[in-house]
Amino acid sequence: MKRSKAEEARLTVSRHAADLFWKHGVDGTSGEMIAAAAGLSTRTIWRYFRSKEACVEPLLREGELRFVELLKGWPRELSIEAYLRSTMPTYLADEAAVRDGVAAARIVALLPKEPALRSAWLMACSQSEAEFVGIVASRARRLPDDFDVRLCAAAAMAGLRIVDETISAAAINDGRHFELTEVTERIAAAIRAASTLPICDPVE
Repeated sequence: MKRSKAEEARLTVSRHAADLFWKHGVDGTSGEMIAAAAGLSTRTIWRYFRSKEACVEPLLREGELRFVELLKGWPRELSIEAYLRSTMPTYLADEAAVRDGVAAARIVALLPKEPALRSAWLMACSQSEAEFVGIVASRARRLPDDFDVRLCAAAAMAGLRIVDETISAAAINDGRHFELTEVTERIAAAIRAASTLPICDPVE
């Protein structure tokens, strides 16, 4: 995904914030610590973000939007299962994206203990949902502002959020290893189960 210089700067801060929250917790991390790690002034941090918890929002949003960007290439003649099986290996081929994914999973795994971070997570999920609306509209041959389209996008992305939270907690907190095939099948199953419009099979 192309990013502006400002977006790149915010993502860099976000990576540092995620690392500090993982090591020290939210209460143990200050805006000054985040600024120092990023090599910026505290004033700049507060110009970029509304709170220290919001500092992780760009990192969380990055992974969610990358996945929706992947779905934008979903051919109409393929099912969700077939498409994800063929594309998920390439989705995880970028080393930087994998590092960001691990950092994001750590933040998501912290949510039960650090509820202050949930607003940043939900903001990231909300933005991915807004992007997914266009994909649903295209596959259903409806307008993006159609209620059923918006409902389907919201339900499907909620399913994806639950998968993300479940796998992140199991992998990070419990040390469970997931093969890519299992993750792929879980994501596809969640989108299929939650979709309220018939978008998951080949469409004409």
